Amino acid sequence: MTDYIPVDLRRLVTSRANRCCEYCRLHEADAFLPYEIDHIIPIKHRGETREDNLCLSCFDCNRYKGSDIGSIDIETHQFAHLFNARTMIWSEHFRLNVNVIEPLTPEGRVTVFLLRLNSEARLIRREQLIEMNRYPCLD
Repeated sequence: MTDYIPVDLRRLVTSRANRCCEYCRLHEADAFLPYEIDHIIPIKHRGETREDNLCLSCFDCNRYKGSDIGSIDIETHQFAHLFNARTMIWSEHFRLNVNVIEPLTPEGRVTVFLLRLNSEARLIRREQLIEMNRYPCLD
């Protein structure tokens, strides 16, 4: 199910994120496909099309996330929600170790896992961008 997102709201979300994926920290200028507006809590799970439930997402992060809201954390064996860019601070849940996004919390671990943030292709791309001083996006 999709939901219409008004142009002004799309602009606000894109501007607020500085054209940076709020999950993997890749700038839209360095992506192959245009970025998308993601419902943090998907419509399928009663998420609403409101400023506080929307974030900017690259194609890969958005496709891997789909309508997921969380998963079982490998360390605690408990359910953990995905990282929420509106209520959580990226640096409290992740840290960049060279080109690897290391999770620091249960939410970080399920986000790295579900969104495949450290897939081989993403690591290679990130390494190239780091060498060119183009990664990560800054807030």
